[in-house]
Amino acid sequence: MFFQIEDDNNHSIRQNPAAYMQILGCATRGLHRMGIVFSHLATPLPSEASTDNPIIAVIRVFWPMLEKLFRSEHIENSSLSTAACRALSLAIQSSGEHFEILLPNILDCLSTNFLSFQSHECYIKTASLVIEEFGHKEGYSPLFISTFERFSQASSVMSLNSSYVCDQEPDLVEAYTNFASTFVRGSNKEALAASGALLEISFQKAAICCTAMHRGAALAAMSYLSCFLEVGLASLLESMTFSLEGSFVATSIHVISHSGEGLISNILYALLGVSAMPRVHKCATILQQLAAFCCLSERTTWKTILSWEVLHSWLQASVQALPADYLKQGEAETLVPVWLEALTGAASDYLESKSSNGRTSNYGHMQGKGGRVLKRVIREFADSHRNIPNFT
Repeated sequence: MFFQIEDDNNHSIRQNPAAYMQILGCATRGLHRMGIVFSHLATPLPSEASTDNPIIAVIRVFWPMLEKLFRSEHIENSSLSTAACRALSLAIQSSGEHFEILLPNILDCLSTNFLSFQSHECYIKTASLVIEEFGHKEGYSPLFISTFERFSQASSVMSLNSSYVCDQEPDLVEAYTNFASTFVRGSNKEALAASGALLEISFQKAAICCTAMHRGAALAAMSYLSCFLEVGLASLLESMTFSLEGSFVATSIHVISHSGEGLISNILYALLGVSAMPRVHKCATILQQLAAFCCLSERTTWKTILSWEVLHSWLQASVQALPADYLKQGEAETLVPVWLEALTGAASDYLESKSSNGRTSNYGHMQGKGGRVLKRVIREFADSHRNIPNFT
């Protein structure tokens, strides 16, 4: 039945909906069983290719069949897409090195199918796994960048312009921001530097998505924001320590300088309402990282576009932009100085923990005195703004 569904020329099977759904179900179960087979092949194999290597023999049959299915009209079925992506993911995890030569075809299938069936986020999830497995390989950066670009330009991703839309598509938000996190963590600095426009789009989308009511979507978006800031900070610290002007440093600073005010504004909105308390730690971490970025930038030639003064202006503008009934009387005047003081201490904590002499202090984000103060300030703000009229 699986080979029958592969045959796009056999349209007769679609003329009987009941029989067609039965065949789809059989094909889906077959793909699940294939995935189980690959999951049991996850044992160390000789690195050199061998004609009698059993996994190569399996792949020679598996991939052409799967590629034909990916390019067929039947793949519009969500269950079939999910099963096919799961089988491919398990195959790559168990025998990744043998799939390297197939990467262009695999990523083309995944990105093309997502553009065709944008409710099937399984394609983005599988592409994330591909980058996780092969991101360290030389020569594939243009391929990964083009895949990121195709996902980012999809109409469903481009439409993530409000918390309402994000709440309607939480699985898409999680898949896309997790893909972006994997891309940032797994790509070399040259690839990241060449992806400035894509990183800016994804950063701004994630800042919007962190205001979603859906907890998983919001936290996935915040995780990406924190991941980007962490990788950017590491590059900036390295360039200052070793007197290297890495191009990704410029890219990350430009992304932040263009997106910083929007980020702070969305963080403020994410801390309003009944769903805010689980987000306190991630919000505080992002603000700590942003403050550290601004402190470090002041020591570089980038201080004209990213500095403590710029951070102050972003915070001031974001607070003033909040509707009057979101804040208590007089809070707009007192909030900014309190937050800036807390951010100063938290940024010092961060920079101390990443000291240039190679020693790392025994605390991470939010664990030093300054970090704890910032987290307390953020928690108190969230706790005292649970009953905002528009968020109840």
